[in-house]
Amino acid sequence: MIQPDPYTPTSGSAELRVDHYDLTLDYDIYSNRLVGVAVLHGQVLTDTSTLALDLRGLKVSQVQLNGSAVRFKQTRTKLVLRSPLAAEDAVIIEVSYSGKPRVQKGPWGEVGWEELTDGVLVAGQPNGAATWFPCNDHPGNKATWRCSIEVDADYTAISNGELLHCTPGDGRAVWAWESRVPLATYLATVQIGQYRRGPLQSKTHTSARVPLRLACGDHLWRQGQNALAKQHAMLTVFEKHFGEYPFDSYGVVVTDDDLEIPLESQPLSILGPNHLGAGWNSERLIAHELAHQWFGNSVTPHQWSDIWLNEGFASYAEWLWSEASGQAEANSRADAAYEQLASMPQDIVLADPGGPEMFDDRVYLRGALTLHALRCHVGDDGFFQTLRSWTALNRHGTVSTAEFLAHAQRVTGHPAGALLRDWLFGAQLPDRP
Repeated sequence: MIQPDPYTPTSGSAELRVDHYDLTLDYDIYSNRLVGVAVLHGQVLTDTSTLALDLRGLKVSQVQLNGSAVRFKQTRTKLVLRSPLAAEDAVIIEVSYSGKPRVQKGPWGEVGWEELTDGVLVAGQPNGAATWFPCNDHPGNKATWRCSIEVDADYTAISNGELLHCTPGDGRAVWAWESRVPLATYLATVQIGQYRRGPLQSKTHTSARVPLRLACGDHLWRQGQNALAKQHAMLTVFEKHFGEYPFDSYGVVVTDDDLEIPLESQPLSILGPNHLGAGWNSERLIAHELAHQWFGNSVTPHQWSDIWLNEGFASYAEWLWSEASGQAEANSRADAAYEQLASMPQDIVLADPGGPEMFDDRVYLRGALTLHALRCHVGDDGFFQTLRSWTALNRHGTVSTAEFLAHAQRVTGHPAGALLRDWLFGAQLPDRP
């Protein structure tokens, strides 16, 4: 059973597992009005007289359960269906809804559906999915996905997975996307803008095995191609270290608006023009977001307390790219990170940093250093075999810190739990690896 996550206690349902989402959306960009029909296929997990879905700020007009109208009520954060159900019952829930979606403010800033100057961005992590569709918004409930979005014909609408078709008509166009591999709701996305779409080029490296694509405005096309030209080489390096890329393609959306931070989705990353610079800071962020396709998107923490399994691994990927591309070695990056951490307060426990602090810089840096400590102790062969087998065994699944420690010990023969105890479960910074 999926238990409520203590970091996002008002999100998620313990009574339902969703296995598939099918969304049909009609969006007017000028009025920010969204009309949607969401069909959820799932299974009831316990005997219950109600089922609760997450939904914020949108008005529901009708709900059907297994083809019949069902009574429901809405609270500020939930859509509650009233019907007696038994454990293991299969359910198909169809929700018709509409409204003007907006971001949700919380400890992590603004998340969810956000209007841009000329378009839309969705930033779902950790609990923003409910701002635009009814869902079980819990990282442990991954589901397959289909999303059809109708927009004005001069706009591009991008969602998760692969494009099935784009059908124009009467000044509008329908963009239909599908992900046959499951995704967590925080990775579900819609990106809308006057975007040009096409392959990412590489001037210095053989094209990657996986199709790489770019979407951005015409005025950013050349800058985006130049800034992202190393993605082919990055993917090759990461496949060597992490194992086969877990999806059919990879895309990058560059919005017209500057963004505070890049965003990961599945199998997408979303950058702002301010992330297309020529220096290391932009390059490391580009590598970081690509690495999330393995760590976070394919292999997903079951609960948010294990966020270091996302951010620590993606941060360490920055250092791996640095040394593979002839820049600073991982040891040098680790030394700099250690000095930075040593100057910060020592009051975060990496394996349970607390909800408000889960995206703190210290989680990223200490997570990367934890992996570096493991690498230094077991050697490169054992370390990278641990990473490759971890992503293979847990492909498209959910995981925990305890499972990673047990896995590392099985693969390397070293007591990973004892080795990393102070890094993961203590607040004080351990000795430099």
